[in-house]
Amino acid sequence: MGVFDTDGTDASGHEQVVFCQDRQTGLKAIIGIYSTALGPALGGTRFYPYESEADALADVLKLSRGMAYKNALAGLDLGGGKAVIWGDPARAKSEGLLRAYGRFVESLHGRYYTACDVGTYVPDMDVIARETTYVTGRSLEHGGAGDSSILTAWGVFQGMRAAAEHAWGRPTLAGRTVGIAGLGKVGKYLAGHLIEDGAAVIATDVNEAALSWARTTYPQIELVADTQALITSDLDVYAPCALGGALDDDTVSALRAKVVTGGANNQLAHPGIEKTLAERGILYTPDYLVNAGGVIQVADEIEGFNFERAKLRATGIFETTRRILQLADSEGVSPAVAADRLAEQRMAEVGRLRSIYLS
Repeated sequence: MGVFDTDGTDASGHEQVVFCQDRQTGLKAIIGIYSTALGPALGGTRFYPYESEADALADVLKLSRGMAYKNALAGLDLGGGKAVIWGDPARAKSEGLLRAYGRFVESLHGRYYTACDVGTYVPDMDVIARETTYVTGRSLEHGGAGDSSILTAWGVFQGMRAAAEHAWGRPTLAGRTVGIAGLGKVGKYLAGHLIEDGAAVIATDVNEAALSWARTTYPQIELVADTQALITSDLDVYAPCALGGALDDDTVSALRAKVVTGGANNQLAHPGIEKTLAERGILYTPDYLVNAGGVIQVADEIEGFNFERAKLRATGIFETTRRILQLADSEGVSPAVAADRLAEQRMAEVGRLRSIYLS
């Protein structure tokens, strides 16, 4: 997968892609900046043991593009970026590596702000911040927003409420059965919101610690062996909350839910899946729309974090989701296409203002 826009693929057309290496600490990182039309690029850093450099590059290109659309729909004056560190965080992560990475972020002079993602956590952001000011998602004791999964889950819940209203006429999951794939950072908080709302929850996770947490914290959750068992259960809503590519051809053909709303990024395994979902009568709320609560939370940190203000903004995902679902119906397109159009319109209209000269 190339960086330059030579074939029109979704992952191309980036403004800047930076490869970073520090041999002494073992750091191998890629920072992708898709767009700064709305402002500095903001997106988390993923620490993951990719099979190859090509896989790492493909992931950062997709993720950074998704962040541009996510930030645009969330109403933020921020562009889209993402970074990946290639390696096993359980083995490779160290203070030296994180600080080396921080210096590379600093070298971009504010074109990119980083935050947490898969494999990185709030304490890691505090370490990175010792070398750069362009980092969010820091701990509360350092004036940060803390765990961004809290408002990510809250936003997914709001998007799910809007989808429920669109599908069944009421903005609640009470009496519905929701299947959660992944009880990690976001899934566990989402489960709590759903149970409080009166939903029945079925879940699965590859991590035994997450399953143990569910048994202890919410014994009413029905745990199943794997994702295949989950998607073939009698679900009203399917919530992918693990890694990307959750909605592939096999999954969509087997899925029994009527609504898909989850916290994972890049849920569509390939272009065209959104059409297959629509053909099967499954309502899909675009992932970058509903999981924007986390980026709203860490973005609020840039102006001085206030949790209640950030939560209020994340609650707005309900209205944005409702608007996109209505737009999709009125224009006869999928919600994914409607969401893309709105995001692209905002990037174009606001980005155009950069042509107005300011001395």
